[in-house]
Amino acid sequence: MQRASTVVKAKLSKLIGKAEDPAEQLDYSYEQQLRLLQNVKRGIADVVTSKKRLQLQTSKLEQELVKLEDQARQALAANREDLARVALERKSAAQQQLRSLDEQIAQLEAQQEKLVTSERQLNAKIESFRSEKEVIKAQYSAAEAQVRIGEAATGIGEQMADTGLAIQRARDKTEEMQARASAVDELIESGTLEDFTSGQTQLDRELAQLSSSQDVEADLARLKGELGKGGEEPKQIEQ
Repeated sequence: MQRASTVVKAKLSKLIGKAEDPAEQLDYSYEQQLRLLQNVKRGIADVVTSKKRLQLQTSKLEQELVKLEDQARQALAANREDLARVALERKSAAQQQLRSLDEQIAQLEAQQEKLVTSERQLNAKIESFRSEKEVIKAQYSAAEAQVRIGEAATGIGEQMADTGLAIQRARDKTEEMQARASAVDELIESGTLEDFTSGQTQLDRELAQLSSSQDVEADLARLKGELGKGGEEPKQIEQ
C-alpha cells in the first residue's frame, strides 16, 4: 500500500508539474499578498476605531470628574458632608476607570504603531515582489518561445516529430515502390514475368531480337561487298 501510494503521488506530482504555469502561480501569490495587506489595513482600522471609542469614554469621564468636583463643593457649602463624601467617592471610582482607559489607549496606540510599521514593510515587499514577478514572467515567456522555436527548428517538438515521421514513412514507401518497379522490370527482361499489356510473349520478343540481328548481319555483308567492288568509294569515305 505504501508503494502504491508513493507511485500515485509521483504520478500526480508529474501531472501537476506539467499543468503548472509559473506566470499563473506568480499572479496568484501576488493576489494572496494583496489580501494579506488588506487584512493588515483592516486590522489597523479596527485598532484605530477601538482607540477612538476609548478616547470618547475618556472625554466623558473627564467631564464627569469636573461635575463630581463641583457637586462635592456645593455639598460642603450646604453643610452636607455626607453628600460631598458620596460625590468624592464617585470621583475616585471615575479616576480609576479613567486610568484604566488611558492604559488601554496606550496599548492600542502601541499596537497601532506596530501594525503601521508591518503594513509599510509588507507593502514594500509586495511592490518588490510585483516588479520581480513581471520580470520572471517576461523571462519565462521568452524562454518558452525560444524552446518552441528550437523544437520546431530541430524537429523534436511533438508536431514536428509527427511531420518527420510522416516524411520518413513516405520515403520508405517510395523506396519500396521503386525497388518493386526495378524488380518487375528485371523479371520481365529475364522472361520470368510476361508483360501482358504489350501483347507479345517472351518467345515473340526473342524471335524479334533474332530477326533484328540477322538484318544487321545482312546489311553488314552488303556493305562489305559494295566496298570490295569499287576502289574509289573507300577513298571517298576516308576523305
